Amino acid sequence: MMRYTVLLLLPLLMVFSGCEKDDICSDTTPTTPRLVIEFYDVTDTQTLKNVTNLRITAVGMSDDITFNNVNKIQVPLNPGATTSTYEFIQNGADTDTNNNNTDKITFNYTHSTIYVSRACGHKMNFQLNTPDGVVLEDNTPTDGLWISNPTVVQSNIINENEVHLKLYF
Repeated sequence: MMRYTVLLLLPLLMVFSGCEKDDICSDTTPTTPRLVIEFYDVTDTQTLKNVTNLRITAVGMSDDITFNNVNKIQVPLNPGATTSTYEFIQNGADTDTNNNNTDKITFNYTHSTIYVSRACGHKMNFQLNTPDGVVLEDNTPTDGLWISNPTVVQSNIINENEVHLKLYF
């Protein structure tokens, strides 16, 4: 009788020994961070300033991101490249296209792949280049730059808990 019990339990034991716990990537697991940008008053460089009707478009892309009445934003960097270029369009999120002022910012960086877990896969960390990590250009020279003096606060982009770049306007 004992022999039959062992023979019956052996296949059942083999089935359960092959099971693994479910691998689910938690929402709290760090993923590829975005670039965190804060906006400051150009005349009082210690004072945060809200930007209104801001539209940001990646050069070569049709999708855009809009922000209104905020002083901190997050912008994704392209993990498959070493540069990301965005048009920052002041008043671009309103209906009047006559008051738009477009400045172009190119972010130059290196990146490294970090293994997170089997469930979550990999994430990228970024490092802004020195000295040309942030390059500001005027897309429409007739209206002048609305952004001035981009300042890199943290060149290592490893999380979204800290500010990486300050823009003054």
